[in-house]
Amino acid sequence: MTESKRVLLAEPRGYCAGVDRAVETVERTLDKHGAPVYVRKEIVHNRHVVETLAERGAIFVGETDEVPEGAIVVFSAHGVSPEVHRSAAQRSLRTIDATCPLVTKVHQEAKRFARDDYDILLIGHEGHEEVEGTAGEAPSHIQLVDGPDAVDKVVVRDESKVIWLSQTTLSVDETMETVRRLRERFPELNDPPSDDICYATQNRQVAVKAMAPDCDLVIVVGSKNSSNSVRLVEVALQNGASAAHLVDYAREVDPAWLEGVRTVGITSGASVPEVLVRGVIDFLAEYGFDTVEKVSTAEETLTFALPRELRPARTAK
Repeated sequence: MTESKRVLLAEPRGYCAGVDRAVETVERTLDKHGAPVYVRKEIVHNRHVVETLAERGAIFVGETDEVPEGAIVVFSAHGVSPEVHRSAAQRSLRTIDATCPLVTKVHQEAKRFARDDYDILLIGHEGHEEVEGTAGEAPSHIQLVDGPDAVDKVVVRDESKVIWLSQTTLSVDETMETVRRLRERFPELNDPPSDDICYATQNRQVAVKAMAPDCDLVIVVGSKNSSNSVRLVEVALQNGASAAHLVDYAREVDPAWLEGVRTVGITSGASVPEVLVRGVIDFLAEYGFDTVEKVSTAEETLTFALPRELRPARTAK
């Protein structure tokens, strides 16, 4: 008798509250104002989402100077620096800010500690849009620490006035290793007032950690430029999965990956619509993986209100 093949399906996975809000912001803006609606950078880091919104009339641009004067521009979930806001104002652009509230929280922390003249060590990936936006809040006070190996290069003015902040989509384990090394160098290092790595990033990593030891293969649905999706592949491999791969679509799954495999884990990054996960599940069913078991480690109920410009008008009583 052949051993049955099964899928372990991580919960939670997919859309977080910030992504849901950002995508809906573009959809509602298109409904309200009609096409085209300009979006600075990708609204979220997912190919399918960006392509779907582009079909509806969203035009994705690199910078605000590509937007016609006076037009509407939506800022992505990753946040922007004050310089981008100034640039948009100079062009009389009508801005709608879809920055995730959890990213905004990190911006506020950066401004607060810069006002108090701290050296701020921002743990994150160089070139990531979120890091550029946060660093832009206080460029003279912030230096980027791109992982544990970058710690030795850090220079501070006063070791008693140093604090670390972080990009919201990092690996929790790697970030804490970076903090550990920073604290070895700077024993008086201050922690952020509350967790900077977002609840959804942490929850998705915890779910992958729970299922990885039982998996011959983990498939993470997500785009290559999605920091939190890439981290899920790393977390799966670090916690016992024999193999792990990142795919945007089911068609990218290589049947050769399935040879000799009995248990496949599936999860998805925080900017991935569930339809893409269903596609992978259906694909695997064609190869005999027809038993799906859920691995649930948390329940998410958080939601964020839409930007003020898109909320329904209150009716007078």
